[in-house]
Amino acid sequence: MSERNRKPPYRKKPDFKRDRRDRPPPGRRPARVAEPDTAILYGWHTVEAALANPDRRIRVLYATENGAKRLAADGIALKVTPQIVRPDEIARRLGPDAVHNGLLAEADPLDAPDLSELPAEGIVLVLDQITDPHNVGAILRSAAAFGVKALITTARHSPEATGVLAKSASGALEYVPLVTVQNLARGLNALRERGFLLVGLDSEGAADLADTTLRAPLALVLGAEGKGLRQLTRETCDVTARLDLPGAIKSLNVSNAAALALYVATTRLKARG
Repeated sequence: MSERNRKPPYRKKPDFKRDRRDRPPPGRRPARVAEPDTAILYGWHTVEAALANPDRRIRVLYATENGAKRLAADGIALKVTPQIVRPDEIARRLGPDAVHNGLLAEADPLDAPDLSELPAEGIVLVLDQITDPHNVGAILRSAAAFGVKALITTARHSPEATGVLAKSASGALEYVPLVTVQNLARGLNALRERGFLLVGLDSEGAADLADTTLRAPLALVLGAEGKGLRQLTRETCDVTARLDLPGAIKSLNVSNAAALALYVATTRLKARG
């Protein structure tokens, strides 16, 4: 066949139906995708605390009209001019179940101090592979309430300090430093070398935490629900203690256990002067 009579190669027609499905509905802009390494902060207390933190850099602030009015009424200083959006635009970015209160911020993550930079005083919390962001956020909230000096987690098997965790923490991310270690056992040994007493919370602990001799600086070590402390973590602690409960249910959600342990520990330390 001559070049003149050869038919051009077959070309598939574009799938216009598929293209239309990928387009946003008429009158709605596509949701902006956050840049990598971005802390997503939403909800009133979370965003308010971030705006008040001089160490937190806000990249973008989205607010509904009501959210912006509330910020102005409360006299909250804004680091950036908010972009006024409809509530459903924020909901599209976060999901329909997120309670955003008309505020969403994209921010830089906070700098994490090194373990060696922590003051050898007060109480720190150490989390042994607690992965649920709701639980870690709730633990952070209790930690801020009790004046905990830091929350120490592992680089792996720990949720990122953004999104659901930040919302559950209700602003506590801005008050409690997050310290990440590569190896928890080595991190615990480093705390011991700096004078910390390492107390692991375990349902089969040697004694009730309320009857355990405590001193500052103190590290309370909590394990994941169900699994508890890993064996090496338990063996690295100076002592293990349990929380004796008077009721029919003898176990607590890990975030509730953390709050109770902090109450017992701070009360005991205060009594010692």
